[in-house]
Amino acid sequence: MAEILKDSGNLESTTVGVFRTAATVKGGRRFSFSSLVVIGDRNGRVGYGYGKSREVPSAIEKAQKIAKRGLTDVPMIGRTIHHEVEGRFGASRVRLIPASPGTGVVAGHTVRAVLELAGVQDCLTKCYGSTNKINVVKAVFDGLSRLRLPEEIAKLRGKDLGKTEIAKRIERSRKLTGVGAASSTEPATENEQTGGETS
Repeated sequence: MAEILKDSGNLESTTVGVFRTAATVKGGRRFSFSSLVVIGDRNGRVGYGYGKSREVPSAIEKAQKIAKRGLTDVPMIGRTIHHEVEGRFGASRVRLIPASPGTGVVAGHTVRAVLELAGVQDCLTKCYGSTNKINVVKAVFDGLSRLRLPEEIAKLRGKDLGKTEIAKRIERSRKLTGVGAASSTEPATENEQTGGETS
């Protein structure tokens, strides 16, 4: 469950994982905690942080501060991403695939936390290799950093790319929903009210 951060505008925070480590010392075992946190404004800005401390609350607080310093912008079209992309970190690979409106975020807990706080609402995902939470989060951010706007690609190639496939899907969906809304709200004509009878 995301919590709203105080004194940070519209930023929300989700704790993806809390990890415990133990160091064996002369007097026994000494525990320390680390936490992985994702923050975002659900409007195209998202970041992650990893903090360590002797106590869980202070570890989370440290991670939130680090995440706030590393916010990145995510280019989106509507409620999804512009194109398919694959991010890598270590032995983890995450593929992000744009989806039609109404699909939702099809992802596990870790990837979902990043995408939802970034504002992505329609996306298909698949993880390959290691499912270590820290590596998966870094792989997702690597994938998001590889996203490019169609205008940037068109400028580099010196060509007009036209509409992308996902842009066509979004437009088609808007037309369908627009037709449905218009037919349900239009007032009945005089001919329909009288049952088609003419005087």
